[in-house]
Amino acid sequence: MKKRKKDFCGNVNRREFLHNVAGGFPALALTGMLSQDGFFNKANASTAMNPLASKPPMQLGKAKNVIFLFMYGGPSHIDTFDYKPSMYGMDGKTIAVKTFGRGGKKNEGRIVEPKWKFKQYGESGKYVSDLFPHVGSCVDDIAFLHSMTADSPIHGSALLMMNSGSLISGHPSLGSWVNYGLGSVNENLPGYVVMLDQSGGPISGAKNWTSGFMPASYQGTVFRSQGSPILNLDHVNGMDNREQRMLIDSLNHMNAGHLSSRFDNTNLSARIASYELAYRMQSTAPEAIDLENESEETKSLYCIDQKETQDFGRKCLLARRLVERGTRFIQIYSGGAHNDDNWDAHGDLEKNHNHHAGSTDKPIAGLIKDLKRRGMLDETLIVWGGEFGRQPTAEYESGTGRDHNSYGFTMWMAGGGVKGGVSVGQTDELGAAAVENRFHVKHLHATILELMGLDPNNLSFFFGGLDHKLVGVEGADPIREVIA
Repeated sequence: MKKRKKDFCGNVNRREFLHNVAGGFPALALTGMLSQDGFFNKANASTAMNPLASKPPMQLGKAKNVIFLFMYGGPSHIDTFDYKPSMYGMDGKTIAVKTFGRGGKKNEGRIVEPKWKFKQYGESGKYVSDLFPHVGSCVDDIAFLHSMTADSPIHGSALLMMNSGSLISGHPSLGSWVNYGLGSVNENLPGYVVMLDQSGGPISGAKNWTSGFMPASYQGTVFRSQGSPILNLDHVNGMDNREQRMLIDSLNHMNAGHLSSRFDNTNLSARIASYELAYRMQSTAPEAIDLENESEETKSLYCIDQKETQDFGRKCLLARRLVERGTRFIQIYSGGAHNDDNWDAHGDLEKNHNHHAGSTDKPIAGLIKDLKRRGMLDETLIVWGGEFGRQPTAEYESGTGRDHNSYGFTMWMAGGGVKGGVSVGQTDELGAAAVENRFHVKHLHATILELMGLDPNNLSFFFGGLDHKLVGVEGADPIREVIA
């Protein structure tokens, strides 16, 4: 056996000495140097210098972009796309059913039957409620997932789970993983764009589009559908080219000389990334968000000429324009702030869902049809859903409000390598829980990565001594029943 080499102290080798001396500072410096060289991320030199450089997919994938239509607050699946005919006529009956929402765990409740009628659409004969007649006309391009499950019935943690695969904040979001795995096609525009509802953002805010422990360049950029698209762009536009370059160089110098932990300089890194992006976007972004060159027929397709649908319609049309220009991941929120400003229908279910479905149904259908006629739907993956669904029973002694339901709910996907006109999974006859082909949020994430040409169980980022994955250490299989 080879004898252990002693150093001048006679009891440790050189590696141990570097690790322990001065509180481990040399090891910290070495880690930083190796990280800059791309050692931990297993990236090549060009990627280490430019994290947004375009990368080849890990495997064959049909989608190149993702548009995630996030219905914040939790739409009721049994009132939208999960047809439960046996519930009609049961309104007001108290039955034994296990539920778990913000009101805690219950063993019985008062049935609130679906408040809208359902009818069949398309060649597939899919039942869709009167809330979404225009989306109903697109069902042959849609794959419905009727047996989704999540780990939390509480908004904050459920949002984090749907967006980052974890109930705990600080993990990279789905859009960050997509851009990390594939890079950006157009470096003059953000690779990851978030458009919030006009009423405000979701309850846990920027945690839902953070890059977590990844570089700040992978985080989501909040876009506005009118005016200056990025807030920092106005500040940079007020400087001449020399002043802009000096600002960015000075910020980079400050960041390079900052010797505290990765989390201490997160805000500074984000500022650098934001100003760098704003500097490059001056000539690109205004054209990207300018809808004036769109035909009146196209504007009408997205219903931006109607007050109720104007805001969401503009965002859907802007999403199509960003996809055309290479943005990898776009997330559009329907609903923000609190209470009936989003889909969280605890009180008057009909008033709440009529409002939010009314503002999104036509624009969503317009987006699908516009992408399809332009030959873009095959490479653009559309995802629709919220952080959970809603219960079949009333939350209170009176009224039609439903509590949260993470035991079983519906999401759907279209385009980007997805089979159209199919429905997978099933909840029980009341829609209280998934009972057939139960799919966790991680299976949805795995499916999105798979369709984008990324191996969900091998796409990893080294941090804190571990290879982290969006689908967790145990991994998750894609939902192959919906992959064409």
